[in-house]
Amino acid sequence: MTDRLPQLEERLFLTDGGLETTLVFHEGIDLPDFAAFTLLETEEGEEILRDYYRNYLRIADAAQCGFILEAPTWRASRDWGARRGLGVEALHELNCKAITLLKDLRDDAARPEEVVVSGNVGPRGDGYVVTERMSAEDALAYHRPQVHAFRAAGADMACAMTLGYPEEAIGIVRAAKEASLPVAIGFTTETDGTLPCGDKLASAVAAVDIATDAYAAYFLVNCAHPDHFADALDPGAAWTDRIRGVRANASRRSHEELDEADDLDAGDPKEFGRLHARLVTEHPQITIFGGCCGTDHRHVALVAKSVLEQPF
Repeated sequence: MTDRLPQLEERLFLTDGGLETTLVFHEGIDLPDFAAFTLLETEEGEEILRDYYRNYLRIADAAQCGFILEAPTWRASRDWGARRGLGVEALHELNCKAITLLKDLRDDAARPEEVVVSGNVGPRGDGYVVTERMSAEDALAYHRPQVHAFRAAGADMACAMTLGYPEEAIGIVRAAKEASLPVAIGFTTETDGTLPCGDKLASAVAAVDIATDAYAAYFLVNCAHPDHFADALDPGAAWTDRIRGVRANASRRSHEELDEADDLDAGDPKEFGRLHARLVTEHPQITIFGGCCGTDHRHVALVAKSVLEQPF
């Protein structure tokens, strides 16, 4: 399955920044529950998404990097869809529509062979707080419909983000394996580098690999500032080689502080780029970069510039 993922080669791949925070704080779009997939319900919403992704594709083309188009489907699963009044069939259609939109964007890209279409899977609950910890079996059952929709629509892979405990990740990986779809797993961390459930990042990665015969193509860290997780990545440990991507927050605020804030902390984009360059010098296996909360095209462009200045 991983043979069709060019981002596993030794070169830089970019992805987008904080889609939801960009839409809410920069575009002024009302986005309850950060459910960006609902924009697919109107032609105007589709065009907003197209413009958003085209901006990043231009950055990747200018930097001569590959690009991962990540679907706006982080909230397009059963429980979150129900909050928007959407049933199973409607969610399936919207998940498929998201992949079709990305495939169209790839076809129009300057270097379509360098563009990967990924279906994004979000946590069943709050990405910051683990209130209910599903078993791996329950997670498989919950996430299966969305992952299979991505496969049916022709996605190249699935990518789960902002996961707070390993059992949910295991269920998602098993769903992807069922669907014969490559998958990446993104964990979020607290300010001390541990997952919201309290597990260490190393033990979470190991638990997923052991339970799934290491089916995941790679792991990434997202929705945390580089200062929060850099020390948790041990350059001398074999498990760290499984971390191939980073989609960091612009802000150094904790998850609790971000939840309570009513403003956008975009941090310092130039410093953000420098921190990623430093990360690459210690972890050259990390070659996939984007952003999460508070980041936009400026952050990703500066990450690309800073990282490209480092020898691989």
